[in-house]
Amino acid sequence: MKYIFTSEAVTEGHPDKVADRIADSILDQLIKEDKMSRVACEVVTAKNLVFIFGQITSKASVDYEKIARDVVKEIGYDKKEYGFSYDTMDVKIAIDKQSEDIALGVDESDDKDLGAGDQGIMFGYASSETKEYMPLGEILAQNLAMKLTEVRKKGILKYLRPDGKTQVSIEYEDDTPKRIDTILISAQHDEDISLSKIKEDLTKEVIYKTIPLELIDGDTKILVNPTGRFVIGGPMGDTGLTGRKNIIDTYGGYARNGGGSFSGKDPTKVDRSASYMLRYVAKNIVASGIAKKIEIQVSYAIGIEKPVSLYVDTFNTSKIKDEEIVEIIKKEFDLTPSGIIRTLNLRTPIYKNTSCYGHFGREEKGFPWENLDKVDDLRKYLK
Repeated sequence: MKYIFTSEAVTEGHPDKVADRIADSILDQLIKEDKMSRVACEVVTAKNLVFIFGQITSKASVDYEKIARDVVKEIGYDKKEYGFSYDTMDVKIAIDKQSEDIALGVDESDDKDLGAGDQGIMFGYASSETKEYMPLGEILAQNLAMKLTEVRKKGILKYLRPDGKTQVSIEYEDDTPKRIDTILISAQHDEDISLSKIKEDLTKEVIYKTIPLELIDGDTKILVNPTGRFVIGGPMGDTGLTGRKNIIDTYGGYARNGGGSFSGKDPTKVDRSASYMLRYVAKNIVASGIAKKIEIQVSYAIGIEKPVSLYVDTFNTSKIKDEEIVEIIKKEFDLTPSGIIRTLNLRTPIYKNTSCYGHFGREEKGFPWENLDKVDDLRKYLK
């Protein structure tokens, strides 16, 4: 059976990702000064405004406005003509302490382990489709977005502005990726650059230097700025909000999503930490050879330490029964909030770099849920 599946990504200059990066930069600073900080930080970006709000309980003393301005400058919004700039934007702050009712359920003490910071469902996924154990389309879309930012920041294409989106459509045959059907890039640019110049440059400097050429054939469609113009972008063109890119942040639509977002949340929030843990579990299971593809669901109740439920689907690719894998997971992995935090060392300031280009499939330092240190422990179940 043949079918086409599409995934997308955005650059760090996308308004939603500006919000995510500010929120996670604030989280990093709070954890750096007080690793037990409780953080639920939300950010809105609109026009020339950044609005920081949420619930934070911490001993840290943090200059929220400075962090926001530093992040926006680093992203590249540093010119008045962009309409949104680090030195002219208005920053408003409305921070309160964490609800005492929530704190009752998640506070640690000598005789009680950490309970989940909220109720909810989370998913983890891994596939043998790529060396990153991720879906091919999502990896390629994220790589294109990173390359788009790279050629801008290195001055290779000086007319590019920070906002941008990418999209890759993969043609599958019998669940195996065969070729790329369509590549789409929308890149913000200066006023006086022609569309033909942008198409030529992005095809040469971004697409052909990122996408494996064997996946492109004579029928592959390449679309660059299909509206013909993308000058107004970033928060000047659209409102940004933390947590609005859940599918891009995870598996590009190839796996289900629990709905809870990541950025701006400390690791007691299982929306984030349990999703990281399930990626770690799924990746190690696939790397061990137990299954070629796996999706895992877990659910939690606020204030309760152990998961309410655990579900596995290997899509008929496993060498052992799915119900046996559930028992293996329970034996080999600690899915309590405290266990997750300890296993992945999540009370460290690693979150800013997760805020764009995907939380999964990243091989650089600072993504401990990508480690493959449980593979040998899992292979014994194949004997």
